[in-house]
Amino acid sequence: MDKVLRRQDRERLIYLILIAYKYLLSKVGTTGYTGGDALYTLYNAHPDWEYTALVRNSDKAAPVAAAFPKIRFAYGTLDDASIIEQEAAKADIVLHTADSSDHEGAAKSIAKGIAKGHTKENPGYWLHLSGTGILCWKDMETQTYGEPPSQEPYDDLEGVSKLTNLPDTAFHREIDKIVLGAGSDGVKTAIVCPPTIYGPGRGPGNQRSRQVYNLVQITLQKSQAPQLGKGLTEWDNVHVHDLSQLWLLLAEAAVAGPGPNDAELWNEKGYFLAENGHHVWGELSKLVGEVAYEKGLIKTKEVAPMNVEEAKKLAGFEAVSWGLNSKGFAKRARKFLGWKPTGRSLKDEIPFIVDSEAKKEGVIPGHAAKASGSA
Repeated sequence: MDKVLRRQDRERLIYLILIAYKYLLSKVGTTGYTGGDALYTLYNAHPDWEYTALVRNSDKAAPVAAAFPKIRFAYGTLDDASIIEQEAAKADIVLHTADSSDHEGAAKSIAKGIAKGHTKENPGYWLHLSGTGILCWKDMETQTYGEPPSQEPYDDLEGVSKLTNLPDTAFHREIDKIVLGAGSDGVKTAIVCPPTIYGPGRGPGNQRSRQVYNLVQITLQKSQAPQLGKGLTEWDNVHVHDLSQLWLLLAEAAVAGPGPNDAELWNEKGYFLAENGHHVWGELSKLVGEVAYEKGLIKTKEVAPMNVEEAKKLAGFEAVSWGLNSKGFAKRARKFLGWKPTGRSLKDEIPFIVDSEAKKEGVIPGHAAKASGSA
């Protein structure tokens, strides 16, 4: 599954972005979707900061430059350790979202660079994107799919130590440990762990998420909504704009310097779940089927159960995740950063996702029914 995710990295416009504020240089890492939207939020909130993006080549830089004219570019990829180390050493803030939860080399390069360029008196800040696939470890260990949760939900406030000490077999855990291990007086780390992300991205590249969007895509392609197993698994969700607002709050806290909540924001307690809602995958599949059917895009609103092997063939880990449980409560950002999500709920976003995926797939109302001979 790691290889499936890492192949996405080849299509990214941006690998890392640098931001300068006051007389300091800070660095943000982005992807086309979550990172691009984070850059949009930061860039518009703080036009006085100076931004530098690490991109593969000038062709990849062109759309970024068009969207964000003030950006400076450095050229390389996540495998270019020396470039990443050099930029991290100069940066005051590193926000890394480009294959961040699975690319070991990039994480080690960032850790080495920040430590090299910072001290207790002038700390560097590392804002790292993980993902709540890490909370699926129990179901993955027992190979349980489509069943209800067997564990209590995680809690990033009272139960933060459970999140920073998850089993080493957990998805993304290897990279989480690198980030947590880098924390020191001179390196302040914060791990943000979002669940199902949805909503239109505002970056210059990819503006589409995968998990829910692939479910809708497959629904349109197969003319029936898929459901893994019994469909009883539960996840959390967050609108991408709300996730970007959390990145902004963390970056601003870093820029503000030492404060009364520092012990709750960085290093061993700096682990943030980023949810603003919960869903049951089977119920979501049913909703997708109903919406697509009502729009005349598919021939039935009934779901189509499938097993895990069928899910893997359809959409890799994104499809398998529909049968895994990942639940937790994002209390830390709300309490210590004043994070107040305002984005449209996932349920209310589904009709818009169906419309956008139908346009992408070239499916028009009535097409599926006519093609199947039922109309």
